[in-house]
Amino acid sequence: MTGVGSPGTVSVVPGGPPGRLSGAMMPTEPAGPGSEKQSWAERRRQKIRDEIERNRRGEYTVPTWALALALALVVGAWVAIVVFA
Repeated sequence: MTGVGSPGTVSVVPGGPPGRLSGAMMPTEPAGPGSEKQSWAERRRQKIRDEIERNRRGEYTVPTWALALALALVVGAWVAIVVFA
């Protein structure tokens, strides 16, 4: 990503000096000794495993968008019944 500065220089901080990295953009280090950086696929698998475990413990929650869709369908059906009756 090229930023402000001479052509070909890299600036991660918008408007900042070329070549400077912000603290939030620095790569993270492994959590502890002996831990290795997991691949994207392994992190995804672990996230799915964790979600399945939460669901089995009864911590499942319905996403907000699904609740909003169900409400819109119920209200739409009610309006259709009132208008076409």
